[in-house]
Amino acid sequence: MAESLSTADFKPPVTVALTGASGAQYGLRLIEALVAADHQVWTMVSKAAHLVIATETDIELPARPDRLAQELTRRSGAAQGQIRCFGREDWMAPVASGSGAPSAMVICPCSTGTLSAVACGASNNLIERAADVALKERRRLILVPREAPFSAIHLEHMLSLTRMGAVILPAAPGFYHRPTCVDDLIDFIVARILNQLGIEHRLMPRWGES
Repeated sequence: MAESLSTADFKPPVTVALTGASGAQYGLRLIEALVAADHQVWTMVSKAAHLVIATETDIELPARPDRLAQELTRRSGAAQGQIRCFGREDWMAPVASGSGAPSAMVICPCSTGTLSAVACGASNNLIERAADVALKERRRLILVPREAPFSAIHLEHMLSLTRMGAVILPAAPGFYHRPTCVDDLIDFIVARILNQLGIEHRLMPRWGES
């Protein structure tokens, strides 16, 4: 059983939202990496993301936030309380307001529908609202789209979000580190996300390092 710790025992929280784009493996691996770095992780998984995870992986994640937190805690080896999960309309969650605890946010993977909603400030659900809060409070917001090709609409929304201060980090892994398996490709993207967050890791060496 994972050890129970208080919030003060963790490094600052990072919000991770998984939406309905392909590439759920990136988001799940990011949660593991953040746990390993001793950060608290606030997690949201959209209904579409649950469908994608069931399609792309052998992982079964519960829909209920409390059970989802338990399962992600078990899978990642997190301490009890290190991972918190919030529902689609949990408007009392800390990520729903600028007066809540500050948190960097990563939407990984980010569907083009979520990209559009965030760019337009729709705030129709907690993921969109949390991203809106990150933008208005000038907090770090990273979106990891996985789509090909991009339409003019997608590109215009990416440009708008970049101008607002968000970081667009497409799930487009490089090959200069000579990957030998799919996990290496996943870790490439997760490493880039951690670099943007300023979080130390050992997933892969930085360019110029041996």
